[in-house]
Amino acid sequence: MTFKRRNGGRNKKNRGHVKFVRCVNCGRTVPKDKAVKRFQTRNVVDASSQRDLRDASAIEDYNLPRLYIKMQYCISCAIHARIVRVRSTEGRRIRTPPQRFRRRS
Repeated sequence: MTFKRRNGGRNKKNRGHVKFVRCVNCGRTVPKDKAVKRFQTRNVVDASSQRDLRDASAIEDYNLPRLYIKMQYCISCAIHARIVRVRSTEGRRIRTPPQRFRRRS
């Protein structure tokens, strides 16, 4: 039988079983190696409150802490939320990761 992907859509080589994780969007259980994982960095407070805190702060160069959240999605939610895209047959053969964009500081 023909197969769509060389890795079967998973990152499990020579491991019989992997633990399951829950999708943060829909709650579906997904194998940990198959889940689409993204780190989300957010400020603890929004921009307007951040400005108020900066004005009221006694310390000059105080940086507010950030939230670092690991988001794990099932494939269907990742495609629906456009975190990953469906690629053509030729595009699936390209195994190099896409180029990362750098945010200006």
